[in-house]
Amino acid sequence: MEANFKASLAAVLKSEGGNDDDPADHGGRTSRGITQKEYDAWRSEHKLPRLDVWKASDQDIHDIYHDEYWAPLGDKLPIGVDYLYFDMAVNAGPHRAAVLLQEALGVNADGRIGPITRQAIATADAKVLVEHFSASKASWYRSLHQPTFTQGWLNRTGFVRTTALAMIAKGTPA
Repeated sequence: MEANFKASLAAVLKSEGGNDDDPADHGGRTSRGITQKEYDAWRSEHKLPRLDVWKASDQDIHDIYHDEYWAPLGDKLPIGVDYLYFDMAVNAGPHRAAVLLQEALGVNADGRIGPITRQAIATADAKVLVEHFSASKASWYRSLHQPTFTQGWLNRTGFVRTTALAMIAKGTPA
């Protein structure tokens, strides 16, 4: 739901934080969750010169998140579920988010959001879907065996779950 992008982006940015260059993080140098490598590719695609991701404008961050992580599926999902999916797409990539969404729906988890998955989304209870998706996320994070980050990912999963359920309860963007 496009109307929920602004609230969802604000919540994702809260989870992602500011600038980071943790040597233990495979993403490397990042700003607000956008890696230097992704920022370089995005700027190149837009015929813009290279720039340190730590100097990325808020508008660049907004556009990357909207066009690369929200637009492909966010508008087709119920409120709350849209944010939950978007957050996972940002954190682990759109394919992983799609697979976990499909697992939560009980359909073939092939990462392709086709008519079977869309039908399952359309008939799902949003609150139940949030609970199942959150459980799938937590299980996947634990399977990574990265103790440095596991508790933070689980905390984020809890925050996202609570926020998504609040969005559903409110019925409009948070």
